[in-house]
Amino acid sequence: MSRFLPDNFDTSRPLVLIAGQGNYPILLAERARRRGITLRLVVLGGETSTELVESFRVDERTDIKVGQIGKLLKELKKFNAGYAVMAGQVTPGKLFKGLHPDLRAIRMLAGLERKNAETIFGAIGNEIEKAGVHLLDARVFMDEDIAEEGLMAEGREKIEPKHLAHGIEIARENARLDVGQGVVVSRGTVLAVEAFEGTNAMLERAGKFGAKNCLFVKLGKPKQDTRFDVPVFGLKTLEAMVNSGIRTVALEKGNVLILDRVNLLKEANKYKISIIGIA
Repeated sequence: MSRFLPDNFDTSRPLVLIAGQGNYPILLAERARRRGITLRLVVLGGETSTELVESFRVDERTDIKVGQIGKLLKELKKFNAGYAVMAGQVTPGKLFKGLHPDLRAIRMLAGLERKNAETIFGAIGNEIEKAGVHLLDARVFMDEDIAEEGLMAEGREKIEPKHLAHGIEIARENARLDVGQGVVVSRGTVLAVEAFEGTNAMLERAGKFGAKNCLFVKLGKPKQDTRFDVPVFGLKTLEAMVNSGIRTVALEKGNVLILDRVNLLKEANKYKISIIGIA
C-alpha cells in the first residue's frame, strides 16, 4: 500500500489524520480511502480546509484548537486509533500568537529547552506515541509524489552546474543549522534563505531583486523527523515562483513531496519552469 507503512500495519485499526492547511491532507485522505483504510479526522481550528472537513461524517471527525494536546490524546482514544498521521502546514505564527495550550501542553512546553516548530511538533509526536498510537511517517500513501533524480520538467532557463552546486551547498548548510529547508541563489550569489516566514514568503522576497538565472533549492534536514516535518513543493509554491520570476527549482530526491505531481508538472511545463531532482 505504501513503503512508508510499518511492516506490521494493522488495517483493522483506524488511522487518524491530524490535518493542517492545503491540499496535502486532502490528497493523503483520498489515497488512504482508496486503499480501504478506516480514516478519522482531527480538525485544527482555523487550519483544516472546509473541503476536507466536509468529506467526513460528523461522527468521523473532531475539532480541537492548536495547542490542545490533552484533548487531542483523548480524541485519539475515543476513535480507538491505532495510528495517526500529521499532514499540512500549521500557521507558523501560532507558535507565538494564537496557541491554546491546555495543562498537558503547558507541562510539555515547560520541558523543552528550545521552542521551535521542530521541537514542539516532535514533543507532540512523542506524546501521541506514549498514548499507544503509532505516529506514521507523514509521507505515507504519498509515494507517487516523491521527487526523483533528474530533469522532471524543462523550462527556458539553464543553470550552470557550478551554480547548481553552489545552491545545493548553501541549502544543505542552511538545513544543517536548522534555519530552513530552502534557499534562492543567482549565479553564485545568495539572494534569500528560508527561515520562519516559510517558502513562499522567501520566494517573494528573493524576486524583488530582479536577478537573472535564479535558482530555488529545497531539501530535507540531515536528521529530518518525517513524522511531521516533510519538505513539500505544491502548486502554490509553483505560483509563487512564477510571480517572483524564478524559473528553476532543484528538489532533493526521496525527501521532497511534489504534491499532486502529475498536474504540477503539467503546470510547470505550461509556465516553462524547470524542475530538477538532485541527489
